[in-house]
Amino acid sequence: MDATLTTVTAWSFGLAGVGFALLAGYLMLSARRGMPGLALFVAVAFSALWGGLGFAFAVTQEFSLLIATAIADLLRIAGWYSFLLVLIIRPRAHGEPFQERWLLIAGIGLVVVGLVAHLAGVAGWTTPAQTAQLALLDSLGLAVFALVLIEILLRNVPADSRWGVKPLCIGLIGAFVFDVYVYAEALLFNRIDADAFSVRALIHALAIPLIAISAARSREWRSKVTLSHRLVYHSAALAASGIYLLFVAATGYYVRFFGGEWGRAFQVALFVAALLFLGMLAQSGSVRAKLRVLISKHFFSYRYDYREEWLRFTQTLSACEGQSALGQQIIRGLADMVESPSGALWLRDAAGRHYAQSARWNTPACSATEEADGALVRFLSDSGWVINLDEYRSVPDRYGDLRLPEWLSEVPNAWRVVPRASSEGLIGFVILATPRTRVDVNWEVNDLFKTAGRQAATFLGQMEATEALLETRKFDAFNRMSAFVVHDLKNIVAQLSLMLKNAERHKGNPEFQQDMLMTVSHATDRMKQLMMQLREGTTPVNAPRAVDLAETIRRIRRGKMGQEPVPELELEQSVIARGHEDRVERVIGHLVQNAIDATSKSGRVWIRLQRHGDQAMVEVGDTGSGMSADFVRERLFKPFHTTKQSGMGIGAYESFQYVQELGGTILVDSVVGVGTRMRVLLPLYETSNSAADEAPRKAAA
Repeated sequence: MDATLTTVTAWSFGLAGVGFALLAGYLMLSARRGMPGLALFVAVAFSALWGGLGFAFAVTQEFSLLIATAIADLLRIAGWYSFLLVLIIRPRAHGEPFQERWLLIAGIGLVVVGLVAHLAGVAGWTTPAQTAQLALLDSLGLAVFALVLIEILLRNVPADSRWGVKPLCIGLIGAFVFDVYVYAEALLFNRIDADAFSVRALIHALAIPLIAISAARSREWRSKVTLSHRLVYHSAALAASGIYLLFVAATGYYVRFFGGEWGRAFQVALFVAALLFLGMLAQSGSVRAKLRVLISKHFFSYRYDYREEWLRFTQTLSACEGQSALGQQIIRGLADMVESPSGALWLRDAAGRHYAQSARWNTPACSATEEADGALVRFLSDSGWVINLDEYRSVPDRYGDLRLPEWLSEVPNAWRVVPRASSEGLIGFVILATPRTRVDVNWEVNDLFKTAGRQAATFLGQMEATEALLETRKFDAFNRMSAFVVHDLKNIVAQLSLMLKNAERHKGNPEFQQDMLMTVSHATDRMKQLMMQLREGTTPVNAPRAVDLAETIRRIRRGKMGQEPVPELELEQSVIARGHEDRVERVIGHLVQNAIDATSKSGRVWIRLQRHGDQAMVEVGDTGSGMSADFVRERLFKPFHTTKQSGMGIGAYESFQYVQELGGTILVDSVVGVGTRMRVLLPLYETSNSAADEAPRKAAA
């Protein structure tokens, strides 16, 4: 080692030794209690010892100090293992299985292997090259396992404790990730990066402030960590990946050693191929399924983490929009519980006569249907059992007189039939395919299937009810629109009936004939507009235009000339409002007709038009029967409420809604026995609006 690297190494170990020694003093003075505090103090003390011995070796270059530094490094890592395991291992009741034993065994094994490797080298049982190779392999394994322990701690520590341990975990992750890099590169290329190794102690010393922060935050170090199925699965996968990489590193070393001139090329090729193979294994559904089943079978009393399963299944169902997507998610949620790769869902039709395939996942479509009174449906409805098709084929007597339909035998890889029942009976059933790995289906799996099936049936029932409600609302909107149209048709029919009544007396009058033709033409146009409105909805097709209110009122009066009393006019000229001419005419005409109907022949009806600020005001008044204040306040502008014997109670409601859409309003003053005054306020049509309306028409042209 040259002088520069020696100096850097000495400073690195010296700073680490001093820093860890100061931290150990702080922990001692703060009087940490309990096993976590003691384990942390031991880990920090061994780290300080490691730093001091490393500094001594860098200064003296004594071989004995090198061995002592390596052993102190193992003791330091063992101390950190102990501290992390104390945080991870939870208190348990008497007789409860010790689920974390594999972590304890793995940690002790790695430390013992490292000690044996160094002692064997000192005793001369192995060559220096063999000792170095075994020590590098063990050091890489120690670093990977430390990361596994940190991952377990972070994944399972409660939210109220994560704030305290997070700085500690960040510092240790940085230190051990650097170790993985150093030792993996050394194994891969059969040499140690002297520059990286010289600052290794300094990298570990950078974690000291973070460890001190966690020590200050966590007085009791009670993290209450529990091992979940997901934690063990991810930790086992990470540990398996680390072991696999260790094996690849060892194989790469021997390939390089015995490969001669081609050794380095073969080593690089082997490393790339091993990474590709590892990626393929990580993405393999079968491999993941086998690992989950293995962990559930050998590490836990129960196969499922019910909280995780229920939350995942509920989240899967809640994320869907539409019955088809929900059906596919139901299949997938049930299939994931038993590692099944595909399935299909059969649902009852609207009439309840048969069950047909409504959704599928990774399986071909099937056009077969099952009758509602068939043997399969009766069995699922009466028993609620999950049918094991393999068991049925081998021992059919266990299912009584059940006879499966022929189409079910043609479903590829059919494995289980899971009923989906609710309070209304059997909604449907799911057929799952054979799982990716062998799964022992016991009472626990069947109970989970039944419960999940009921939950899925409830979700589907709610979605069907929601869709039915939406459909009902659409029909309600259509019926309400139809009521508006019928009301307008009633007015048109009344107008034509009046015209026919007067035709016998005035059929020879040219003016009456011309007025009759105009009335028929207007009625025809109005009925066409009503048909278009019925087909396209209640919203007008065209944008609001300019409406000459004076001309519209005169036209309304001409149409009412055959009735008594004839409306009196008081019109201000050039009052142009924004709206749709036919609908504005209908609103004012409805108010005028109501005024005529409510007034005796000797009474008085008037229509007044004038500007009212930035609005146009059309006043329709009468000296008729009038309305009570309660009726005006609570019933006048609500549908199906009217004071007329033959009225429908739609016109006032429709008029009020349309005027509000334009940005106006209708004001009512009425006294019973005195009369009524209705004032319609409409927005004026300004010149700027004219230009805005002309632009779309020019663009369309």
